[in-house]
Amino acid sequence: MSLQNTIESLASSFATKILAALREANLTELADIAGDEVGNGRAVKVTSVPKGKGGRLQRRSTDDLAEMVERIAGLLAKEVAGLRAEQIREALGVEKKELPRPIQEGLASGRFAKSGQKRATVYTLGKGKKGKK
Repeated sequence: MSLQNTIESLASSFATKILAALREANLTELADIAGDEVGNGRAVKVTSVPKGKGGRLQRRSTDDLAEMVERIAGLLAKEVAGLRAEQIREALGVEKKELPRPIQEGLASGRFAKSGQKRATVYTLGKGKKGKK
């Protein structure tokens, strides 16, 4: 008998004995070996955590927008190198959809200046109204 035939014979008998032992074992024993508890047989639903409120923002007054522009300006005054929109959002603790309008108004009034494109856009304090460097 060759070595290969011997190994195949041993592997086959080993696999047969393992399968027989598994068939004879009950679920509780298998769960104890695996370290898990036996469930009721139902699949577990995996739910994801919601990121934030869905839907549109509530209409904001001009005072609310002006207050947000002031908060952003105060933050930019502390950061000489400027900040990206993600950094502004994290520092102020607001949602992503709350920032575009105040930033747009700040840019239009000259309070803010920007450089770069897309996600590399950096906002700094501008030379406009109340925003002198």
